Amino acid sequence: MRLRRVLFNASLLLILLLLPLRSTLPTGTRWNTVALLARDHSYNWLAWLPSALGAKLGQALWGLRPFLDEAAASQFLRDYVGALQELQTLETQIEALYSDAAQSDPYTASAGLRSRRDVIRQHLGERQGLAESVLEGQLAALLVDLGFAVAGQVLPPVAMRLTSLPQVLVVSPRDEIRYEISIGLEPLPLDEAVALEGRIEERLDASALVLPIGGIALYPAMILESASIATLADTFAHEWLHHYLFAFPLGQAWDYDSEARVINETVASLFAQEAAPQLLRRYYPELAPPAASRQRIAFSDQGGFDFGAEMDRTRRRVDELLERGEVEAAEDWMEGQRQRFVANGYAIRRLNQAWFAFYGGYQSAAQGPGGDDPVGPALRELLARSHSLHDWVVSLRGITTTEQLLALLEQSRRQGA
Repeated sequence: MRLRRVLFNASLLLILLLLPLRSTLPTGTRWNTVALLARDHSYNWLAWLPSALGAKLGQALWGLRPFLDEAAASQFLRDYVGALQELQTLETQIEALYSDAAQSDPYTASAGLRSRRDVIRQHLGERQGLAESVLEGQLAALLVDLGFAVAGQVLPPVAMRLTSLPQVLVVSPRDEIRYEISIGLEPLPLDEAVALEGRIEERLDASALVLPIGGIALYPAMILESASIATLADTFAHEWLHHYLFAFPLGQAWDYDSEARVINETVASLFAQEAAPQLLRRYYPELAPPAASRQRIAFSDQGGFDFGAEMDRTRRRVDELLERGEVEAAEDWMEGQRQRFVANGYAIRRLNQAWFAFYGGYQSAAQGPGGDDPVGPALRELLARSHSLHDWVVSLRGITTTEQLLALLEQSRRQGA
C-alpha cells in the first residue's frame, strides 16, 4: 500500500511537471518587446524545478514523518518557524551594522552574528523537508475532511517548497486597467526595477510595475519562506487550490483570459481564507483567529484610516477617468492618492494601472482595489449560499467568465428563494 501510494505520487508529480508553466505565453509583439527589455533579469524556472521536484520525490519515496504523532509534528513546525524568526532577526542586525556610517569595520563587528546566522541556516536547511512535509500532511488531512479526496487520496497531492521567490513584472495599458503581460524576474535592486519599468513604459506607452509575490503555483509550488505558521497555512491552501483548478476550465484559462484570472485568484484567496483558520484551529489553536475574523486583507487598517474603503474609492475614480479618456488625470489622481496612503502608513512605491491590474485580481475583501468589479461580491455571496466549501469550488471550476459567474449566482438566488 505504501509503495503504490509513493508510485502514484511520483507519477503525478512527473505528469504535472510536463504541464505548461504558469506564465503568459509570447503571443504578441508587445509581449516580445517586454521580454526583450527584461531578458537580462528573467527568472530561470527550469533551473529551480529539478531540485524542488527531486526534494518532493525524495519525501514521497522515503517519507519524513513516520514516527511523529500530530502533537510532535506540530511542535516541530513551531520550532522550525521559531528558528527562522531568530535567523531573520540576526540578518536585520547584520544589515544595520553594514548600513551604520559610524561603523568602521562592520565585517569584524558582525562576526558573531554571522556565525550564529550560518549555524541556524544550516539547521533550517537540514529540517526544511520535514517542516514542509508536516504542513503538507496537515493540509492534506483537512482537505480529505473537506471532501477533496478521491479514494482517500487528495488530488493533486499537496506539494510545496519553501524558497526565496522571484519578482513579477506586470504590464497594463495606460488607457484601461488590464493584466496584459507578466514575466517572472530575478529579485532586482530597487534602482534596477525602476529603470526597467521606465524603459517599458517609454517603449510601449504602457504602465509597468515590478512587484513581490508570496507564492507561485508551479508543481511543487514556490512558497515564500515565512516565519509565520498562519501565513504559511494560508499560502499553502491558496496555491494548492491553483493546482486543483488546473485540471478544470477555470484553472486552464488563467494564462489567457483576464476575467478568468480574477475569478481564479479570488476563489483561491477565499478558499485559503476559509481553510487556513480551520487548519490552525486543529493543529495550532493558539494561532487561530476568532471565528468571526475570516477576512484576508493585504493591508491592515492604521488607526482611523480605512485602507479598503479608500482604495475602493481610488479605483472607482480611476475607472471613471479612464472611461472618459482622461489618462493623465487618472495618473495624477493615483499619484496624489499614493501620497495619501504613504502619509497614513502604507508604503506603496507606485500606484498605477499595473498596480491595480495585479492587486485588483484578489477580491476576497469587501472593499479594495477591485472597485466596482462584481466578481468579488458574487463569489462571496455564492460561498455564503453554498452547503460546503467543496460544493462552492465544484460549482465554480467549470466557469471562465464574469457573465457565467453572475448567471450562476442568479441561479443560486432563484433556487434559494
